[in-house]
Amino acid sequence: MTDIITVRGYVATDVRLTSAQSGLAVAGFRMCSTDRRFDRETNAWVDGHTNWYSVSMFRQLATNAGASLKKGDRVIVTGRLKVRPWINADGRTGTSVDIDADTAGHDLMWGTANFRRTTADRSEAQQEAGPEDTAGSVPPGDEVPDGVDPATGELYGAASRSDADAGDDGDSDSRPAGEAGSDHEDAREEETVPF
Repeated sequence: MTDIITVRGYVATDVRLTSAQSGLAVAGFRMCSTDRRFDRETNAWVDGHTNWYSVSMFRQLATNAGASLKKGDRVIVTGRLKVRPWINADGRTGTSVDIDADTAGHDLMWGTANFRRTTADRSEAQQEAGPEDTAGSVPPGDEVPDGVDPATGELYGAASRSDADAGDDGDSDSRPAGEAGSDHEDAREEETVPF
């Protein structure tokens, strides 16, 4: 029987990215998850019990995690739970709680992330097809929406929008929203890009 779980917590160690003899990418880290509850007597949040997990990842997930996750990051991990008893050479016993991760990522409840799609699978497919087959064509279902950089997946002009947002003090612009050259019009066009 396979138990699939989702755990929210912290990356407690550096992510170890290695390669098996077969070339398979393997990554792992320790993860902790602590219950928090509100204590009405002290009128404060208090930590409860901390659960510890060893997280293992393979293939592209391992490569992406090695490049993205750092010690201290808040993450969400979903995968197969494995609980195993162990005995060491000294006779000590314990229990190992492992997660073979299917997916992992930053917990956006606590911060922001800048997602970049990996493109290794696309470049391999284009090499197999040959340059004459791929010139000017996009595989079906992989059409890139207008205003999106196909190499990085980022919106064109995203930096100018964040600069405009940073300088926005909440007051309305003196130009109407639909007037040509309006900052509101530019932001509205960027926000309506379909994904």
